[in-house]
Amino acid sequence: MSYVVTGILTLVVISLSIKIILMKKSIREIADEFADRVESDTNTLIDVSTGDKDIIRLAGILNSRLRVLRAEHLQYHQGNAELKAAITNISHDLRTPLTAICGYIDMLPKTDDKKKQEHYLAIMKERAGMMKLLTEELFKYSVILSEEDELTTETVYINQLLAESLSGFYPALTKKGITPDISLTDKRIEREVNKAALTRVFSNLLNNAVKYSDGDLSVTLDDNGVILFRNHAKGLSAVEVEQLFNRFYTVEAGHHSTGIGLSIAKTLIERMHGSINTEYENEELTIRIIL
Repeated sequence: MSYVVTGILTLVVISLSIKIILMKKSIREIADEFADRVESDTNTLIDVSTGDKDIIRLAGILNSRLRVLRAEHLQYHQGNAELKAAITNISHDLRTPLTAICGYIDMLPKTDDKKKQEHYLAIMKERAGMMKLLTEELFKYSVILSEEDELTTETVYINQLLAESLSGFYPALTKKGITPDISLTDKRIEREVNKAALTRVFSNLLNNAVKYSDGDLSVTLDDNGVILFRNHAKGLSAVEVEQLFNRFYTVEAGHHSTGIGLSIAKTLIERMHGSINTEYENEELTIRIIL
C-alpha cells in the first residue's frame, strides 16, 4: 500500500515539476516577446505556446496594454509631426508680414514724398493687423484647448441663435457681394448646448464664408435640427477638403487667416457632443452640423 502511495506522490511531484518548468518557460517567452514588442516598431502581439489558461490570460492582458501603448506612441508621433508643421506655418505667417514691415521701415527715410510715405505706412499697418489677427487666433485656440472642464449647457433656441448670428454678419457678407440664401425651419429646434460656444461656431463659419466663398452662401436649418452651410469654392481638392478642420491649415497662404477658425468650430462642437463634417461636390462646399 505504501508503495502505491509513494508512486502516486512521485507521479504528482513529477507532473507538478513539469508544469512548473513549462510555466517558467512560457513566462520567459512572454518576457522576451514583450521586451521585443516594446522596443521594435511592429504590430505583432505576444504569442504563447502553452495551453495554460492563466498564462494565456496574462498574455492577453499584456497584448491589450501593448495595443494601448502603440496607439499612444502613434498619437505622440502624429502630434509631434503636427506640431512641427504648425510651427513652420506660424513662422511663415509671422515672417511674411514682418519682413514687409521691416522693408518699408527701411524705405521710409529714403523718400520725402508724403504720398509714398503714407502708402508705406498703410501697408505696414495692414501687415501689423495680420500679425495681430494671427496672435489673437492662436491665443483663442490655446485657451479652448486648455479648458478641460465640461462646457456648461442650457436649452438653446437654435433657430433664433442662428438668425442672430446671420444678422450680425449680414453687413460683412453684403460688402463682399454675398446675399445669403437663408432657410430656417418654422419648427422650434432646441438643444442642450453652450450658447456662447455655439455662437462662436456660427461666427467662425460665417467668417470663413466671407473670406473664401466665391460669391454665394446658403444656410439651412431643417426640421431635424441639421444645420448646413453651403458656398461655392472652386478648385478645392479632396485632400484640401479633408484638411479644412485641421489646425493651422490654410487653402491659400495669401488669405489673412491661419485656418484656426474651423478647427475651433470642430473642437467646440465635439465638446458639446455634436458632429461637424464637410462635403465637396460640383465645386460646392457643404459644412454639416448635427447637435
